[in-house]
Amino acid sequence: RTTVPDRLAPPAPDLVRRNFTAAALDEKWCGHITYVQVGGTWLYLACVIDICSRRVLGWSMATHMRTEPVVDALTMAVSARGGHVAGVIFHADRGSQYTSTAFSQVSDSFGIRRSMGRIGSSYDNALAESFWQGLKREALRRPFTTIRQARLAIFEWLTYYNARRRHSSLGYLSPAEFEHQQQRGNKLTLAA
Repeated sequence: RTTVPDRLAPPAPDLVRRNFTAAALDEKWCGHITYVQVGGTWLYLACVIDICSRRVLGWSMATHMRTEPVVDALTMAVSARGGHVAGVIFHADRGSQYTSTAFSQVSDSFGIRRSMGRIGSSYDNALAESFWQGLKREALRRPFTTIRQARLAIFEWLTYYNARRRHSSLGYLSPAEFEHQQQRGNKLTLAA
């Protein structure tokens, strides 16, 4: 169980309300944590996904479920976008990592608007849940004996996912191809 709510933390409003569409890049992001068994221990994964392009902008892997992996994934996503993300909505569940003071402060420092679904409702973060399901179905079918082995397999799948995995919601383009078309379209509009 990865969603352990922090009952003392003030909740963020649900700004997404199960609408996992976005008209533009960096309008809405979502994130989540999952886990993979590695021998007799666990590897925890945090991600940040652009809802418009389905691109995984940031991720982090750790052998613990403290706040650092979600902060690292968010920081990586901000860096992937050149540091200019003020106003983006970041949607997650109400797990203690996402309701923590540290995560709130990092989000605020980048101008990110936090959004959270209800406790115990996987539909309120369905896009991130679906992403993890795809990872587990496509890349984690065999057991891992070492953390290094698991990290490498996950990294390879994330690279494949962003660059080559096609999505029906993107007109059967990969996230990278979709973003390239979006950015090219924006440049043509600006030039006109």
